[in-house]
Amino acid sequence: MARSQRPRSIISLLSFLQKALGARQYHVASVLCQRAKVAMSHFEPNEYIRYDLLEKNINIVRKRLNRPLTLSEKIVYGHLDDPANQEIERGKTYLRLRPDRVAMQDATAQMAMLQFISSGLPKVAVPSTIHCDHLIEAQLGGEKDLRRAKDINQEVYNFLATAGAKYGVGFWRPGSGIIHQIILENYAYPGVLLIGTDSHTPNGGGLGGICIGVGGADAVDVMAGIPWELKCPKVIGVKLTGSLSGWTSPKDVILKVAGILTVKGGTGAIVEYHGPGVDSISCTGMATICNMGAEIGATTSVFPYNHRMKKYLSKTGRADIANLADEFKDHLVPDSGCHYDQLIEINLSELKPHINGPFTPDLAHPVAEVGSVAEKEGWPLDIRVGLIGSCTNSSYEDMGRSAAVAKQALAHGLQCKSQFTITPGSEQIRATIERDGYAQILRDVGGIVLANACGPCIGQWDRKDIKKGEKNTIVTSYNRNFTGRNDANPETHAFVTSPEIVTALAIAGTLKFNPETDFLTGKDGKKFKLEAPDADELPRAEFDPGQDTYQHPPKDSSGQQVDVSPTSQRLQLLEPFDKWDGRDLEDLQILIKVKGKCTTDHISAAGPWLKFRGHLDNISNNLLIGAINVENGKANSVRNAVTQEFGPVPDTARYYKKHGIRWVVIGDENYGEGSSREHAALEPRHLGGRAIITKSFARIHETNLKKQGLLPLTFADPADYNKIHPVDKLTIKGLKDFAPGKPLTCIIKHPNGTQETILLNHTFNETQIEWFRAGSALNRMKELQK
Repeated sequence: MARSQRPRSIISLLSFLQKALGARQYHVASVLCQRAKVAMSHFEPNEYIRYDLLEKNINIVRKRLNRPLTLSEKIVYGHLDDPANQEIERGKTYLRLRPDRVAMQDATAQMAMLQFISSGLPKVAVPSTIHCDHLIEAQLGGEKDLRRAKDINQEVYNFLATAGAKYGVGFWRPGSGIIHQIILENYAYPGVLLIGTDSHTPNGGGLGGICIGVGGADAVDVMAGIPWELKCPKVIGVKLTGSLSGWTSPKDVILKVAGILTVKGGTGAIVEYHGPGVDSISCTGMATICNMGAEIGATTSVFPYNHRMKKYLSKTGRADIANLADEFKDHLVPDSGCHYDQLIEINLSELKPHINGPFTPDLAHPVAEVGSVAEKEGWPLDIRVGLIGSCTNSSYEDMGRSAAVAKQALAHGLQCKSQFTITPGSEQIRATIERDGYAQILRDVGGIVLANACGPCIGQWDRKDIKKGEKNTIVTSYNRNFTGRNDANPETHAFVTSPEIVTALAIAGTLKFNPETDFLTGKDGKKFKLEAPDADELPRAEFDPGQDTYQHPPKDSSGQQVDVSPTSQRLQLLEPFDKWDGRDLEDLQILIKVKGKCTTDHISAAGPWLKFRGHLDNISNNLLIGAINVENGKANSVRNAVTQEFGPVPDTARYYKKHGIRWVVIGDENYGEGSSREHAALEPRHLGGRAIITKSFARIHETNLKKQGLLPLTFADPADYNKIHPVDKLTIKGLKDFAPGKPLTCIIKHPNGTQETILLNHTFNETQIEWFRAGSALNRMKELQK
């Protein structure tokens, strides 16, 4: 039974006693919090929120540091495994943390659960959930696409459902919605520390939690009850003043921040929003901002607890959590006078609607200017498709504002000139916008309502209106717009903006339209201007939950079987990676020297490859097929150093592995940005890679590489990137004395017999060095179990 039905007299008594006892507030709060026992979620009535423990740990750390704390520090340090002795220095030390829960989407959950099975543990140690949202391809429309996905992916869904039942993991069936919307509706709460196997897990920061995207191996550590390591993050403050109004939306805040910080400006930091402007943003709007913080490389983003969050918690059936959060609010907001490593100020009253792209989410333009920029740059002005929804912008408020724009067009006899798709974020959102008429308005204006899933945002889109290689423009309310991301067409110019701007542009059909100033021509020939949309942030009636799509893990799972067929093309049990042999890495062949941007989409493509996420050998056939080879400027074409023939990257890697040739990848800046997919680390390890040497790494990918026993190394001098040529061989020395903070030496051997020596830096700590020596973090876990 939901804990929200518990009488509130305990909370009222707590409030009275706190006022009466003043200085003794902490002790009373701790005692009565345990008596109240407010559950983390309706689905786990015996797992309780431990604000008392959070408060205790914060007080220990505050006394040690003797300074005001940011909100990020309160939540992170409040989850320390050993707050009394943990070394704490922003950007330097590694923290050992105890997260409250784990969430996994179906594409990454396959490998995470395969690794957990390999660990030999009987049950997960913390509340965990699996969410089926990544394997549903957008083709014909919601119901038809969902039926097709259930049929095609039956083997994978059955594996995840039975593995969840066996090991105590909640299972959200296909059609339930996108992982981050489900978390916001059911699991996130102020002060939670949650890790998720998806890079947009920070969405939960809109409800005041520290929610961090990780690889599957990190999730396995937490599910196994092992303290989770995170490099102590710096904190970037974003002070918001003024208030949102008109066409300006929460999405414009993060589009503006992305333009300021770029795709790597937030690396190693938590972005903490604060200031009087925060109160003008809805809870789901705050979630939008935190969600897209992944695009600036941030560890996560967070907002302070306020009345907008309380309103959302109450509307989603969690008033008991809101009441408890009220009592501990001092620990759910930053201290006055706290220090930020960097401070950005944005006046929301002056902020204009933005649109970012193409090909990168940090190329920011005011909507008023993008048309002229597109003309100058030769970008297609005609918009072929407008797409709204995704985990970033699929809330009730988002759908309402888009419907408000569409309704105006319909009143003047207009429909969208562009194709138009709508992706509800969850079954609850879908059912509620159907009930309240928003979905029908969006259909009437020409839209197709897709399944409650990720769909085109992650490349799950069977697009038919163009041919591959055809230059075209799409506009989305998504978060990411890398080359080929949505439709596998490298000539698709994808722009990201708010749902209401997408809707307006889809109606106009061109990038040159500015809804703030430009006019449309109605069916009657009269000109009219769209008014700024206005919509309720939450439904006036209760949310309609729609169909029940949740599977509780059984109390007794002793008889539950989890089968993986040895002949399956979708699933494959994992074999342990080989241990380090105790020697330096001699004569490494360069598989590819990458030119420019190399995201995890370039390293391990999504789209049609998603079906192989549970089969390491099969998915390794997409290794680095999107990366550009500096030698010839082509993708998926590298020289085989033995045969001297050019061929696909995976084929060349397999040739080297077969012939016992170990290899290395050379990368550029911010290597591995984007998705959290650990396949981008598993694949090079599986095919014989030993090291990845770059100018810099994205946070999640660097950790994923370490977890799988690879060496992510950076040039001590970034200019040394230019000293290495694809035909060279590399020797990495110093591994026998491998130690934190101690650079390694790299000898570059040129074909003409000459050599050069450079230094390589790393960020390994002692624990991570043990992962390398054992062959992987999972191998090390098994050693410790023995």
